[in-house]
Amino acid sequence: QLEESGGGLVQAGGSLRLSCAASGRTVSGTPMDWFRQAPGKEREFVAGITGYGSRTRYADSVKGRFTISRDNAKNTVYLQMNNLKPEDTAVYYCHRQADDDWGQGTQVTVSS
Repeated sequence: QLEESGGGLVQAGGSLRLSCAASGRTVSGTPMDWFRQAPGKEREFVAGITGYGSRTRYADSVKGRFTISRDNAKNTVYLQMNNLKPEDTAVYYCHRQADDDWGQGTQVTVSS
């Protein structure tokens, strides 16, 4: 099971750090992603990280502002979000590639 946390309401230009904690199974060595879904829009890829964190990739819309990382000892993946914009408002989901497992999501709202 994947559980996201760390969402909330923040003003434009602010920062949040999302966490994705896995229980019942390990995420160590497993590629993980963050996706988001804004109201009325399709779910979109935000960031991905390889199993041991050697490589990351980002959507163009968040490059230079968001950083994905992981702590396999804590079985947790993070998304540091800086310089947030109103268009970043969405529900953010953690995704485990190996079995296409999703968390319930955490709401991020950025006010202008």
